[in-house]
Amino acid sequence: MLLIALVAGLAVLLLGGGGWAAYAYLNAPGPAPTVALPSSTPTTSDPTPPQTPDPSDQPTTAPSASPSTTPDDTPATSKQAQPGSPITHQEFDDWNFALGGIKFKADKVGGWTYSSCTPVDGQGVLAKNKCRRAVQLAYSAYSGHLKAVQVILSFPTDQAAKTTADRLAKLSSDAVKWRQDKALTRYVYGKILSGASRNYVVVTIVTADKSARRMAQNFHAYLQTDHTSYFELRDQTITS
Repeated sequence: MLLIALVAGLAVLLLGGGGWAAYAYLNAPGPAPTVALPSSTPTTSDPTPPQTPDPSDQPTTAPSASPSTTPDDTPATSKQAQPGSPITHQEFDDWNFALGGIKFKADKVGGWTYSSCTPVDGQGVLAKNKCRRAVQLAYSAYSGHLKAVQVILSFPTDQAAKTTADRLAKLSSDAVKWRQDKALTRYVYGKILSGASRNYVVVTIVTADKSARRMAQNFHAYLQTDHTSYFELRDQTITS
């Protein structure tokens, strides 16, 4: 869906690792499934999985509880964001990604816009770095065998976002709260990717059961990179 025009930059990020590659386990994956909070099982058509090397992983603790503050669901007037406008979940629709022979497709099954970062701030790191606003997105793919949740955070400066991303990479996974009810109830793949792009931080959580485990790592990396790349151009004003 997003930023297919940035094919070259996206390929560099993926192949070179980019600046966002901070990995964390939800729980160490293994043969026995782990238990999360309940979720429904929406359906979607299967994407064609790419074949790329797996990113490296660093273990951490289990995720935190869902945000308790009610988000602002005021409809946006347009999905196309105006440069400098506050982020909203309506900027993001179903994820349809194509790059060469690589294709992914996921249904957007939920979206929440928060007027502050308080609902998703698990350890005070976001407040310390003056996080201004947050959105959450929920996706389902592979006929509901893979679920993804993204938390996108807006900061006053690029440096504040980078400082936050660097700090989050050193903390446990409950530093950012997210909608656990949108994850799978049982999964064999459960990990977090996070990183900064200009004055935004993108955090992507993916859970997958046994049937989608083989595709989960690459799906995760491309979703994180695609939405991170989106913010490279979001607030630029293009003139003729």
